[in-house]
Amino acid sequence: MTTAPVVLLTVPEVMTRLKYGRSKVYDLIRSKRLASIKEGGCRRIPESALQEYVRASLEEPA
Repeated sequence: MTTAPVVLLTVPEVMTRLKYGRSKVYDLIRSKRLASIKEGGCRRIPESALQEYVRASLEEPA
């Protein structure tokens, strides 16, 4: 049985997918609304965390 590999996205990739600016993405990370990891100087966002953020945003009242 194999598990799917974890896909890690860069901040610019998340910016492109969400059509958000750099500051907005870092605000989401800082506020813990978007999970990320940092190794050295590299910040990465798991694709699953991005999907969870979008799902949670859709469930929020407008």
